[in-house]
Amino acid sequence: MTDIPSPRRGPDCDAQKGAGIVPAATHGGAPDILAQARAAVLDVVPSLVALLRGVPDVDTAAVGTWTVGDVAAHLSHVFRVDTDAIAGRPVPEAMVTKTGIAEATAKLLAEDGERDPAVLADRIGTRADEFDDVASRSQSATVDWLQGTRLPPSAVACHLLDECLVHGHDIAKATGRPWPIRRHHALLAIDGGALPLIAALPPTAFVNQEKAGSFRARVELRVRGGRRTLMVFEGGSLTLEAGGARDVDAHISADPQALMLVFLGRQGIWKPLLKGKLAAWGPRTWKLARMLTVISPP
Repeated sequence: MTDIPSPRRGPDCDAQKGAGIVPAATHGGAPDILAQARAAVLDVVPSLVALLRGVPDVDTAAVGTWTVGDVAAHLSHVFRVDTDAIAGRPVPEAMVTKTGIAEATAKLLAEDGERDPAVLADRIGTRADEFDDVASRSQSATVDWLQGTRLPPSAVACHLLDECLVHGHDIAKATGRPWPIRRHHALLAIDGGALPLIAALPPTAFVNQEKAGSFRARVELRVRGGRRTLMVFEGGSLTLEAGGARDVDAHISADPQALMLVFLGRQGIWKPLLKGKLAAWGPRTWKLARMLTVISPP
């Protein structure tokens, strides 16, 4: 909208950075997802800024038709949109489908000619500070996001984290640089961002209507270290239910880093399967291959 473990970085280091395995908690003892997402974004941004400052050629092809410069400019726009949403300011009009988001992002890119990676690095750094300031003062239970979708500020912040992780991956891959995605960051992006987005948006938003047809499947997703979620596909729609149901076609167990890259089309499924990063079982696992063609994140 929008893969390898970081060497020599264990849980102790994570906790010291403020975005580790032990979740921040509210006074009532419940995990404070917004605080965790804020810390994770601030943890990722310096690496993202350094990555951009080292870009040798801004016109290098990155993902789809976008160059590295396009990806960086787009990411700066995401910072602005998600910050505005949490602040209660107007956000661009956009349908949250693959086509709708493509049109909205193309419009923003056409209106913004800046592609200098150093300038965009400065812009992202500044907007990251603005985002954290706004998010730290948020008292709203929900805010208006794209397409008038009501989301908790934590889901908007986790969406921003997801965009940083995925587009950092795009830029690093295009320029031959490493981009380690930390497990806790990926888990936050999925459990705190992607799943709440799917639940809040219309059930057709994440499904390719042309390919879905009469596809029906009940797939239990077990994100390692996170929650279990039942994904129900039926007639071009995707809805979520609590995991643990018995009448399922297949189960998926996945490391969050691998799941993120596979579901967003940044990585094929076979390598993580062979490495044990993904595992699948159940009476109708053949439906998983079709599911990957049907699911269509905006």
